[in-house]
Amino acid sequence: MPRPASPAVYRRRRILVGSILGVLVILGLYVPAVALAPLPAAALTVSADPAPSTVATTLSTPAAGRSAISIAGTDEVLGSSGDDASVPIASVTKTITALVVLDAHPLTPGQDGPDIAITPADAQILADTIAVEGSWAPVFPGQTLSERQVLEVMLLESANNYSVTLVNWAFGSVSSYLDAADAWLTAQGLSSTAVVDSSGLDPGSRSSTSDLLHIGALVMADPVLAQIVGTATDVLPQIGEIQNTNRALGQLGVNGIKTGTTDEAGRCLLFSAPYTAPDGETRDLIGVVLGAPDEDTLYASVLALLSSAEAGFQQLDIVDQGSVVGTYTTEWGASSDVVTSEGLSASVWSQVTATRSAELDQDVTTGSAGETVGTARYTLDGGLSFGGDEELTVPLQLAGDLDGPDLWWRLTHPAALVG
Repeated sequence: MPRPASPAVYRRRRILVGSILGVLVILGLYVPAVALAPLPAAALTVSADPAPSTVATTLSTPAAGRSAISIAGTDEVLGSSGDDASVPIASVTKTITALVVLDAHPLTPGQDGPDIAITPADAQILADTIAVEGSWAPVFPGQTLSERQVLEVMLLESANNYSVTLVNWAFGSVSSYLDAADAWLTAQGLSSTAVVDSSGLDPGSRSSTSDLLHIGALVMADPVLAQIVGTATDVLPQIGEIQNTNRALGQLGVNGIKTGTTDEAGRCLLFSAPYTAPDGETRDLIGVVLGAPDEDTLYASVLALLSSAEAGFQQLDIVDQGSVVGTYTTEWGASSDVVTSEGLSASVWSQVTATRSAELDQDVTTGSAGETVGTARYTLDGGLSFGGDEELTVPLQLAGDLDGPDLWWRLTHPAALVG
């Protein structure tokens, strides 16, 4: 029969069993605690912003006189030269005459409008026009022309006598026309523009480059006038062929609008041209050159101004799809880049810089490739941007999986898990 264990042995056994049970209890609490403890957030680094930009545009403006160019239908003036004072505008005044007449007697495309009878009074108007060396076109008493045909002779041939015939028909007298023109100019907010005749021969008929950009846009927005000022030649009964005085027509897409020449005004041209920008959108440009010393200088200045303005339209490539914006890195060694989910570009004019700010989730611990974790915002500064937004956004996502730690890392890094 074995000898009973001594009290000392029992005591050692109790200590061992107690220790084992203690360890088991501790492990039973510790392992679940660290295995289920929330993970610390991954460290986030954000890459430098490259701030892409386009090239600055230098407009080619005339050395003398005044000029300006804008995008029709907007308040965006691309550039100008000289001051914006109210100055004589010669026969460019006839665009105002046409707009005011059509405001009272509108035409639709394809419509010629009411007949206008040419009378001996119109023959006297012709004689008076020739006497003051104004531009003119023949009239034949007994002849009948439509409202549209009279507009064509006035605008294409720049016939001063036809401008008087037109307003006499439309308003009863030049004086009544001038009252209507003043009211129209006020309604349009054209405070730098005044008319004292229907033709612009009188230097008191004046405007500024900024007002003329608005007037030009109104002409081209009227489909009847836009078609007339874009016509190179036409043939009218008894008068025969009439020709547009605008020598720039058809060059660089020029499709209007009106010439003007007097000693006081110099050589002037209010012009328009559609331009298809790199984004495929067509934008109508309205420009004006006033006070050129001669015709050759005038047209060279117009084409140089238009060409340089068109060169300013550019495509700004802001960011490519998959571009790295930042990186998440975990304490257990996992990492994933943060990338743009799509590319961004913008149609701009002149120098525009895209400045990025990134809004990223600061509490990311794990994640799957393609998971959205924030937004990149690109602010467009300088020049002009089109499309209605000066701030563009793109979602940011994980480029790859951001895996969690294994159990061994959890067991050996309790401080990172439970503090």
